[in-house]
Amino acid sequence: MAASARELLESLFRTAVAAAHPSQCLPPNLPEPPPRGRLVVLAAGKAAGSMTQAAEQHYLGRVAEDRLTGIAVTRHGYGRPTRHIPIVEAGHPVPDEAGLKGTERALALAQAAGADDLVLVLLSGGASANWIAPAAGITLGEKQAVTRALLRSGAAIGEMNALRKHLSRIKGGRLARLAFPAKLVTLAISDVPGDDPSVIGSGPTVPDPTTLEDARAIVARFRLDLPATVSKALDDPGNETPKPGDHIFAGTDYRIVARPADALRAAQARAIAAGYECVVLGDRLQGEAREVAAEHARLARDLGSQDRRVVILSGGELTVTLRGEGRGGPNQEYALALAIHLDGSAGIAALAADSDGTDGGSGRPDDPAGAFVDPTTLRRAHAAGLDPAAFLADNDSTGFFSGIGDLFVPGPTFTNVTDFRAIVVDRP
Repeated sequence: MAASARELLESLFRTAVAAAHPSQCLPPNLPEPPPRGRLVVLAAGKAAGSMTQAAEQHYLGRVAEDRLTGIAVTRHGYGRPTRHIPIVEAGHPVPDEAGLKGTERALALAQAAGADDLVLVLLSGGASANWIAPAAGITLGEKQAVTRALLRSGAAIGEMNALRKHLSRIKGGRLARLAFPAKLVTLAISDVPGDDPSVIGSGPTVPDPTTLEDARAIVARFRLDLPATVSKALDDPGNETPKPGDHIFAGTDYRIVARPADALRAAQARAIAAGYECVVLGDRLQGEAREVAAEHARLARDLGSQDRRVVILSGGELTVTLRGEGRGGPNQEYALALAIHLDGSAGIAALAADSDGTDGGSGRPDDPAGAFVDPTTLRRAHAAGLDPAAFLADNDSTGFFSGIGDLFVPGPTFTNVTDFRAIVVDRP
């Protein structure tokens, strides 16, 4: 890949991420501390460490330390240094024992909050895995099995969370129920198409519009093979979530402090400043990664035939229905399919990457965030003895891009707003 194309693509990614970093978007939105009671900070998700760090820096000196308490649970490798509020690193996308223990501490703090206290919830994408509190009768191992089944199914994030909310003691408004009658403020960084608070982190502090019947329908639609205890829990009316109109939500406040649209807007300004037209396809794209890639390749080739200098930007969460045994995530699979459909088209380069810094993978902080594509991608792959179609069929996008040195591995970004895709169409 030409150095200039790669540099532009990476700069667009980093500009988008910077626009949604907690150090920028959180402080202006932090509420005043309570006049008498305690300030209880509960954070979860991939940005939980940096959100807690920013909140702690804001409040220390304004709130006596004996009135400030809390806990944050974030993904392994995403912790940040704090002075007072502990940060637990836990499993993602598959929850683990550390997440379970951290969540139990968060639940206890919420339940102990009184009418004079303020419970400040700092929420970001990844919280669904980090805050793990299985419903009665379900073990951690069984919740892990549910997560793995969902990840393999191709279900969209809203569908995944609708099921997870009905198998939890914290999701789907249950944290708000525990914190009542304390004042509850949630500040969220959105990573979901449409910025729906009931979907972000599985909506622990807002009413849940989905039902047990919806959850059972998702199980049937994707033919999920679930443990018997999980199926039993989905038939138990006691596992229904709090609904709109419930009095526990009357005094709550919910604000989204960073959105996928904010990240794309910043990248758009950067592209225009670099001398390109910009086509923004939106921040809410969903669908199978390989199918969306085919559509985007057609658009890029069409724009290229018009001799235009254009950057195509898009966000949203794509999905992968696993059929093979390979490694990768939706961004890498999108990039591989895009390369196949572009077929070496001159002047077109691309980057697809998750804004949190890791795309699928093993749950390690040094997993790749995505991959680069350029006109030489297929030629270099064939020279290395790699068959792109075979790698795509095996869902092994990581193996493919690793073989030609085009993985993008920025490390943790400490925020999480959207999958980020940029295609640069330049004159050959």
